[in-house]
Amino acid sequence: MLDGRRARILRIMIEEHIRTGEPVSSRAILESGNLAVSSATIRTELVALEAAGYAFQPHTSAGRIPTPQAYRYYVDSLMRPRETPVASARVAEFFASVQTELGRLLKATSALLSEITHFPSVVTSPSIASEVIRAVHLVRTTVNTVLMVVVTVAGRVSQTLLHLPVPVDSADVQEAERLIRRFQVGTSMAESLDLEAMSLANPTQRVASVLRQAAAAFENTGAADHELYMGSSSYLTAAWGELSKVQGVLDVLEREAALLEVLGHLPAGTEVRIGSELGIDSATDISLVTTTYGEESAGPAGRLGVLGPMRMDYGRTIRVLEEIGDGLDESLGES
Repeated sequence: MLDGRRARILRIMIEEHIRTGEPVSSRAILESGNLAVSSATIRTELVALEAAGYAFQPHTSAGRIPTPQAYRYYVDSLMRPRETPVASARVAEFFASVQTELGRLLKATSALLSEITHFPSVVTSPSIASEVIRAVHLVRTTVNTVLMVVVTVAGRVSQTLLHLPVPVDSADVQEAERLIRRFQVGTSMAESLDLEAMSLANPTQRVASVLRQAAAAFENTGAADHELYMGSSSYLTAAWGELSKVQGVLDVLEREAALLEVLGHLPAGTEVRIGSELGIDSATDISLVTTTYGEESAGPAGRLGVLGPMRMDYGRTIRVLEEIGDGLDESLGES
C-alpha cells in the first residue's frame, strides 16, 4: 500500500500518461497536480515508485511511464469514479431506434461501443439455455429434411436442419410442429422435449422420427456456448499507434475461442484485466474492461467489453459500458 503523497503522484503520473501518451516528467506532475512539494521531492518519489515496480524510464533523460502493476493499483485503489453520464443521449437514441432480434441487436451494440469508446469491442450473448421459447416452426425442405426454427421471448432465433431416417410429407411435419408447440412453447431452451408425454398422442412412425430429431436438436441448442459479436477494429492504429502493438491486438481479436474463455470465467459485474492478466500470450499492451448485462439469476448473463491500450481512460470506459449495459437491459426487458 502506497502512502498518501506517493499514491497521489502515481495517480497524477498515470492520468497524465493517459491524456498525452508520453513519458511524464516531474515538472508535468508538479504543474498538473498542484502539489505543495518541490520538483526534487517529486523526483525522489518517482525513483521510489520505479524501484517498487510502478514506473519505468524508456531512456535516461525521459520521464516515467506507468507499468501494468501501476495500472492495476490505479484501477483498484486510485481511480475516481465518473458519476456524470458520458454518452447517455447517444445510448438512449440508439436503443429507442433499434427494434430487431437479439443477434442483430447485439451486433449493433458492439458497433455502438466501438463508436463511443474508439476501441475494438466484444459482446457476448446470454446463455440461450435460460431463454423461454415463444414459437416453434417446422418447414419441410426435402422428403428427408426439416428446418426447425425456434424463436425465444428475448428475440433469439435458432435454426436447425433435422435429417430424418424416413421420408415425411407435409402432414407429418404439421403434426410434429403441433405437438412440439403444445409441449415446448413457454418452457426454457434447456428443457428436454418430453417424448414420453408426446407418445400418448400416438404419433405415426414418421411423425415420431421428426420428434426424436427435434429433441436431439433442442438438447444441443440448450448446451450451446455464448455467441461472440465484435465491433469495429478501425480504431486500432489511433489507439495503439505502433504497428507491432496493432498486430498483437489483431492476434487477440482473431482468437475468438480464447476471448470467450476469458470472458466466460469473469465474475458478474464490472471487471478490468490488464496485460498478462488476460492469460493470452499476445496481450501485452492491452486492457480488457467488461461489465455484465441480463438476468444473472435466470442463467449466465451476457457481457459487454472493450479492448484498449493500458493507458486507456478507465473511468470513462467503465461509465460507457455501464450506460450501454443499462440500455440493453431495458431493451431486453421490453422485448
